[in-house]
Amino acid sequence: MSTAVPDLMNDATARLRDAGVHGAGRDACVLLEHVVGCSLASLSEASYYSLPARLQHAFENAVVQRTARKPVSQITGQREFFGRRFKVTSDVLDPRPDSESLVLLALSKNFRCILDVGTGSGCLLVSILAERSAAIGAGVDICEKALAVARQNAERNGVSSRCDFRHSNWFSTIDRKFDLIISNPPYIDRYECASLAPEIRLYEPRHALTLGGDGTEAFRILASKAKNHLYPGGCLIVEIGSKQFEPVKGIFAGHGFDLDQVKRDLDGNIRALSLVPRP
Repeated sequence: MSTAVPDLMNDATARLRDAGVHGAGRDACVLLEHVVGCSLASLSEASYYSLPARLQHAFENAVVQRTARKPVSQITGQREFFGRRFKVTSDVLDPRPDSESLVLLALSKNFRCILDVGTGSGCLLVSILAERSAAIGAGVDICEKALAVARQNAERNGVSSRCDFRHSNWFSTIDRKFDLIISNPPYIDRYECASLAPEIRLYEPRHALTLGGDGTEAFRILASKAKNHLYPGGCLIVEIGSKQFEPVKGIFAGHGFDLDQVKRDLDGNIRALSLVPRP
């Protein structure tokens, strides 16, 4: 027995709203379009405004996962970031619009080779290389499963021939220098983890969110090691938390870096910093 799409949408939206999902109607729409494989508008225009049992069951399964607060990107297996689609699994952080600030800041620089420390899904490095056809890059991560996702995203977006992904604990396997180093490191205070949204707290890799301290440990590591892997005139770009500007700036200043430029996110918070080593 098939059910009319408007009835399915109304029911799903109500259930998601009751589960505390922000943007319940939007998520119901995204999940339905993923299951059906076309937009709701196309579905209506094709006079295919009821779902057969097979698709109805698939949609129900997706809604059940979302009511458990599983991220939409992990249900659909993908997320759009900087105008491109990226594979997403539970082994990587969900690419977020705020991180596009880091990409924009990187693209304002002159560089030929770039290193992404803690690459995760590879969304930062792949996005940057896709915009700079003459550039090459490397991405490192401590998680092999994340690296597998990053390699697939590089292939999907046509830059796999220009980037090398390798297993590394920070810079442990890096033996060369770069014009530009970027990183979206774990910067959540351990005490804040309990208050994170369920989508983040329950489903995203904890090691990519926090190192178990006050949220500044990763910046201390980057500040102490990045300079050894930068060519003269190179710079380091990092993503930071919305309240971390002053402490992070101070950490890098103490390790011989000067603040070069900042980039704000969609909410107006300083989200990305570019830093240059003092001569």
